[in-house]
Amino acid sequence: MNKKIFITFLMALLAGLAGGYFIAGSGSENLPSGESEIAEKEPVFYRNPMNPEITSPVPAKDEMGMEYIPVYADGGSSADTPTGSVNIDPVIAQNIGVRSVLAVKKSLTRDVRTVGRLDFDEKRVTRLHPKVEGWIDELFIDVTGAKVEQQTMLLSLYAPQLVSSEEEYLLALKNAELLQKSSQKDIREGARRLADAALERLKLFDVPEHQLEAIRREKKIFKNLHIHSPFDGIVIAIGVREGQFVTPKTELYTIADLSRIWVYVDIYEDEMPWVRAGDAAEMSVTGVPGRVFLGTVTYIYPYLDAKTRTNKVRLEFDNPDQLLKPEMFARVTLKTSRQVDAVVAPSEAIVRTGAREQVFVVKGEGKFEPRNVRLGVTTGGMVQIVEGISAGERVVTSAQFLIDSESKLNEATAKMLGLSDAKVRESGPGMEMSELKMERPDDMSMDDMSMDDMSMDGMRLEEGE
Repeated sequence: MNKKIFITFLMALLAGLAGGYFIAGSGSENLPSGESEIAEKEPVFYRNPMNPEITSPVPAKDEMGMEYIPVYADGGSSADTPTGSVNIDPVIAQNIGVRSVLAVKKSLTRDVRTVGRLDFDEKRVTRLHPKVEGWIDELFIDVTGAKVEQQTMLLSLYAPQLVSSEEEYLLALKNAELLQKSSQKDIREGARRLADAALERLKLFDVPEHQLEAIRREKKIFKNLHIHSPFDGIVIAIGVREGQFVTPKTELYTIADLSRIWVYVDIYEDEMPWVRAGDAAEMSVTGVPGRVFLGTVTYIYPYLDAKTRTNKVRLEFDNPDQLLKPEMFARVTLKTSRQVDAVVAPSEAIVRTGAREQVFVVKGEGKFEPRNVRLGVTTGGMVQIVEGISAGERVVTSAQFLIDSESKLNEATAKMLGLSDAKVRESGPGMEMSELKMERPDDMSMDDMSMDDMSMDGMRLEEGE
């Protein structure tokens, strides 16, 4: 009886061994080629699935019981693939929201929108001062805001110095008339030059032409000097009143011509490359609804405001109806004339690290290559790529920060593996891996390596190799 039980147990054991061998053999044949290759490779180290900076030289689990992810020597990249390239399963790429667009070549233009403040045209503002001392005898324009035309009489001024100059002119004029028939040419010319000099002195005192004509015609002295407006405009300030004593330092009137208005706008630094003198400008103001005024950029100031970090730009607008008034605020659109033919990509495709700008170029299904780029101007959500990619290449526009994290890990792994392999080749086949000392690559900062990395790098290389 015992012999039969033994034979039965032996046959069952042999059958179980044969079945297990068959299942194991068939299972390895059914594995995908990628998984079979990974199964044959030896991991260099293991990485925490939730925090890539945490690694282990041996298989381990995190606090949540999740197994560490093995990292292999080739990092999933071929020899001719740039360092830092990333391979992601297409299904995973779709799940994390990887999107991409083609970089294209197009002509960039930009309208700069800003707000402006209206002001007087500085070249059309006049401040009137007397040329002589005296007293204000009468004000003909005595309210601010009054409209005046060119040669409008503003006031009359009594000036003793002016009266004596008029007297000298009358004497010189009378003397020239008496000596006009003299037989001596020098005497005639001398008398005439003396009269001309006296007349010129009166003109330098701003005696108006109509008063000079009256002095010559009536041969009498006028007590008061008349001061006239030099152009059409608005009286924006009056500095004197009747009976007041004035000197050349006294400001009598301030008159502004409002037929042309200046507008000041501030533009930001990134908008400065677009704006040029001569560009067209459109403006609208709340005080004149439904009206669009057309002007021109006339001057770009050569400095920035230290507080706002903006550049002041001056515009000029015609104002024949005087609807535009100084100190108004306006909405301004600068129609910039500059056009840039360039390779462009969406602004969200750029990964800015602070030290460089980078994009990820799609090299195939699930394959992404990091590329350093040099940027130009930006407009409408598009950025000019001066150097780094060509038109027709596809760049990643979303989830690139996840790809960037994986790229940096792959790059660091490749540098570590490359360094250890070089030391092994230099030292010969007899060198033990325990003798390797891990050195930090020159372009890896201390911020790029965690404390776990710095303390365990040598151990990881020894275990991985």
